Amino acid sequence: MEEAEKGEILEWNTKPSSMEEAEKGEIFERNTKLRLDDHPQATAMGVASLFNVDLILDILSRLPARSVHRFKCVSVLWRDLIADPANHKKLPQTLDGFLYTTFCSSGYRHHFAGFSGGAASFDPSLPYLHPNKGAWIHRDSGIVEKATLFRSKCVFVGGMLYIMGNLEDINGEYVLVGVDMEGKVWKTIRVPYGSKFGTIGLSQGCLHYAVAPVNNNNEILVSEIALWCLKDCDSKQWVLKHTASIDTLMSMTEEKYRVVEIHPDCDTIFLARYGGDTLVSYDMWHQKVGCIINLEKNSVQKFLPYVPVFSEPLADAEE
Repeated sequence: MEEAEKGEILEWNTKPSSMEEAEKGEIFERNTKLRLDDHPQATAMGVASLFNVDLILDILSRLPARSVHRFKCVSVLWRDLIADPANHKKLPQTLDGFLYTTFCSSGYRHHFAGFSGGAASFDPSLPYLHPNKGAWIHRDSGIVEKATLFRSKCVFVGGMLYIMGNLEDINGEYVLVGVDMEGKVWKTIRVPYGSKFGTIGLSQGCLHYAVAPVNNNNEILVSEIALWCLKDCDSKQWVLKHTASIDTLMSMTEEKYRVVEIHPDCDTIFLARYGGDTLVSYDMWHQKVGCIINLEKNSVQKFLPYVPVFSEPLADAEE
């Protein structure tokens, strides 16, 4: 009887003692049902709709371009937000194609090769620099190791401009020469397989270098490509990321290729066929040949990665 009374008292104490507490309990119960796992629209679309559009854009704007483009598959809303031209200035953009030059009897010509196959969002024949923005000044080189600089691609990272060069010594090694924007700080960085000229690029925020490796007999392995990364420019220590064989690519086309560019957001390199009418992407991580772009048949000289940053068409900007 005593135990029964205790049970009755316990049951009575667990009941709300007032109308106010009962209302609180009801509110708490309703709130707990609004948890994400109990939400009637707890799908990708439902989750996305719970966020403010501006908040979503703010979150996406802080991510790398590669991640943003992966998130297109989260929901229709996210896909449309990322693809909307009005949001392009807010969101990081990835590689869309290449500017490149060709040389023929009439001189140099400028072209654009896009991955989508569509026309460029600008006129490649427009001048790249405005002549009235400033004046050229001469500065003496502060480089300790004398090197001949090449008229090739420059890469800007960590407040310094890097360009390939050739040491003026008996070995004539290839090096990377860096200089700050004031021309006061100079450095030279040895590159892997210094006897062989490679391709520099900025990828995932770090300097990268792609080159055909050399075997123990100092013979160039034309069917292989090594991708190196310099995470810390001060340490000057290169880290080998990938070594890939392009035998499959060469056997498919019966042609030889040279590395001309490195993707800015992933470990993908771009190779141009000797003769210059084909550009091929090669995923170093998965060892797969990707898209193939046809180029102008004249001799291709230089490539420049194009990442769109315009927030509006040029026609509107000129008005």
